[in-house]
Amino acid sequence: MADPREKLMPPDDPRELRAETRAFLEEDPEEGNRLIKAGHPLAELLWEEWGAELLEAGMERERFDEITRGYSGEIRLWVVGERPWNHCVAGLAGRVLRRLPQRDIRRDKNQSQELASCGAGR
Repeated sequence: MADPREKLMPPDDPRELRAETRAFLEEDPEEGNRLIKAGHPLAELLWEEWGAELLEAGMERERFDEITRGYSGEIRLWVVGERPWNHCVAGLAGRVLRRLPQRDIRRDKNQSQELASCGAGR
């Protein structure tokens, strides 16, 4: 699996999910805002899309959820139609990528050298 450090591919615009969340926000603004501040509706959707790559890069689900909660203001703007999907998801992806644990380049180089000395490659 590719290291996601360069780019996380956004899923298609989840228009139906956005519409449902907006309707809920309009029906019950207090509860709707609470859900958005908890990362709804994007935390689950994007973890399903990016989770395997993020786990491999060293980011746990709890950390991803924390980052998503910190982005709730922008998520809310997308839900109410004031931010386009591509801006919202690209901003969150960038935030997630900047918070990935640093790779230990020396360790990776040593592992590659060890594999090469055994006649194996990655």
